[in-house]
Amino acid sequence: MFIETESTPNPATLKFIPGRDVMGASGTADFASPEAAARSPLASRIFALPGVARVFLGSDFVTVTQGGDADWSSLRPQVLGAVMDHFMSGLPVLEGGDASGDEGGEDDFDPADAEIVDQIKDLLDTRVRPAVAGDGGDIVFRGFRDGVVRLHLQGACSGCPSSRATLKHGVENMLRHYVPEVVAVEQVDA
Repeated sequence: MFIETESTPNPATLKFIPGRDVMGASGTADFASPEAAARSPLASRIFALPGVARVFLGSDFVTVTQGGDADWSSLRPQVLGAVMDHFMSGLPVLEGGDASGDEGGEDDFDPADAEIVDQIKDLLDTRVRPAVAGDGGDIVFRGFRDGVVRLHLQGACSGCPSSRATLKHGVENMLRHYVPEVVAVEQVDA
């Protein structure tokens, strides 16, 4: 099994591409702690390594964020081994059902804005999420109130130094261009 690694815009995060489906079409899963990863044998195996701070499972990739004291020169081969061992074991990526990138709760918006929200979600799904996945992350719609779109960043995007600029200069400008009702975009934690 050959696993590719790619750097991401977040220097604390590497993207691991095992050449097979990780989550496939069932969504994404973002784990910020070993406790949160209990239902994922793959994420739990990666969290067992010293220095791992976050694990994100995408359709065909895994991103791993290291803690401040970790060093990629020693952690990278350990993560490669953990990912390879997991896929060779035949264990599921997740136990107990499908995952969803929407694990933080319900979307918050006025039902009268449903058509606007549909436009926003369509633009996020077709133009933003594929680009963000290419960088090892995901972006999840959380709400729309008073012209403000609230988004949750996952994977390599979570904690990335350039995420604020991406949201303001990329996502916000694009949404404002196509959906005049949008006045701002803000990041939320869940």
